[in-house]
Amino acid sequence: MGDGAAVERAAGAGQGDERRYGEFVVVRRHAYVAELVLDRPKAMNAVSTEMARSIAAACEALAADRDVRVVVVTSTHERAFCVGADLKERNSFSDADLVRQRPVARAAYTGVLALPMPTVAAVHGFALGGGFELALSCDLIVADRTAVVGLPEVSVGVIPGGGGTQLLPRRVGAARAAELIFTARRLEAVEALESGLVDQLVEEGRDRDEALALAARIAANSPVGLRAAKRALRLGHGLDLRAGLEIEDAAWRSVAFSGDRAEGVAAFNEKRKPDWPGE
Repeated sequence: MGDGAAVERAAGAGQGDERRYGEFVVVRRHAYVAELVLDRPKAMNAVSTEMARSIAAACEALAADRDVRVVVVTSTHERAFCVGADLKERNSFSDADLVRQRPVARAAYTGVLALPMPTVAAVHGFALGGGFELALSCDLIVADRTAVVGLPEVSVGVIPGGGGTQLLPRRVGAARAAELIFTARRLEAVEALESGLVDQLVEEGRDRDEALALAARIAANSPVGLRAAKRALRLGHGLDLRAGLEIEDAAWRSVAFSGDRAEGVAAFNEKRKPDWPGE
């Protein structure tokens, strides 16, 4: 199934608050929060070529939806968020097949990473390799006590190719990221929290509920402000202070004269909840 076919299937599938993208991805709406569900339980959400296309198609639709203020990435498998690339599929690939698949796989990870609104990953069980890279592509990671995370790619002769070599050091620093990638070791939930690989640790089975609750709290704020704040955080990271402040100023100017800013100030003065116009 090509990219266009995945989008076409999505348009005709799912009614009301749920829409399916291909066979393995579902998007559910909870008011202003969209839940992107990884739904390939028979393979512990291993990312096949078809699943990668579906993730990318879902992200393309979400990015264009101005009503979505936060995206939460979840899993239907009881013991895994996502175990990474589908190595059974990869085992059948020729070199030419692998070259052809590479941009498809990249589009899935960059699709999550490039979402303009805040994103939260709800992780339980195994989040390994590309699975952990999907979580790292989100702004925040909520994990339950069953979570096991890691980037073990060098143990099978490759490297993290879904953003892991760039995203992990931005979370934990270059040396710590190097140790974790070079040893290919897995971290259980408590160590992952202590090391900064996840942001919030919750009781077993609570990752989805807590991630959705966090998303709802975020979604109560200005959608224009949220997108601008994310843009400033992402673009300014790693720059020197002067350059970072210019990024921030540009983001501020993009919201300073918006309808959301006017509504936010009015609501504050009138002691009421804002009704964000989203523009």
